[in-house]
Amino acid sequence: MPRLLKPKMLTIYAPAKINLVLEVLGKCDNYHRIYSIFQAINLCDILKFQAGEEISLKCAEPDLECDNLVVKAAELLREVKGCDKGAQIKLHKYIPWGVGLGGGSSDAAATLLALNKLWGLELSDSELVHIASRLGSDVPFFIHGGTALVEGKGEKITPLLPLPLTWFVLVVPPLPKIPEKTAQMYRKLNSRHFTEGQFVNAALSCLRQGQIDISLTFNVFENLVFDVFPGLEEYRRRFKEAGAPMVCLTGSGPCLFTILQEEEKARELCLRLKRQGLDSLIVNSLKSNDSRLKTND
Repeated sequence: MPRLLKPKMLTIYAPAKINLVLEVLGKCDNYHRIYSIFQAINLCDILKFQAGEEISLKCAEPDLECDNLVVKAAELLREVKGCDKGAQIKLHKYIPWGVGLGGGSSDAAATLLALNKLWGLELSDSELVHIASRLGSDVPFFIHGGTALVEGKGEKITPLLPLPLTWFVLVVPPLPKIPEKTAQMYRKLNSRHFTEGQFVNAALSCLRQGQIDISLTFNVFENLVFDVFPGLEEYRRRFKEAGAPMVCLTGSGPCLFTILQEEEKARELCLRLKRQGLDSLIVNSLKSNDSRLKTND
């Protein structure tokens, strides 16, 4: 009796990110021109892909199955290539969503990378970045991962020398989710919030020397986020009092982070935060996405 072969399954790890620096230089053609340094971290969602007749998504959090960027990415890829292939997709969600860590965008990029391989499309990274730019401003970065300069609408990605192993402690405040939060935050920006790239440029000079100085972090949304999320200031205060050298915002928030060079100090800080009942995580920097896609037989 012939041995039945299992359908090929791909597993891909979709990392979160933090914004070491996030500036908005101005507005052009109804979009904001960002100038930012992104850093991938080892907090990951896991997605599994298997060939199917249609595109379907399953997740342990049913609310995330509706209007998900994973499905939009798969449908867009199929539209661009004019193919009718399908996929059964399972999303295992570990990245807190709606807090500025880019989990949804990373899942979308992971979908493009996985289906490019599963469907045998042989698209280059630059072609995938072009497709990714149609899904959201953070999605193109996750095609590359690592450390990168991100410009324009998010479609211009310049990979940077990787950070030496760096530790980050995150605090995820249990604040209410805000629908269309990122779009709302951008709409609140005006010319008073625009900068000229000086914060990113200073951080780039530091990164070229193989290090990051926490005093060089900057996020344009820190001018707004504490009004949008009442109570966030209290979490920042408690984070500082627990021993964080400096507390920063990632994305449009409300997730907060600090940077530490020593794992032991990061673990001590994380433990102090947990003892206070704060939802905290310790993560480290990732160099690239080279090994995150695996084939299971």
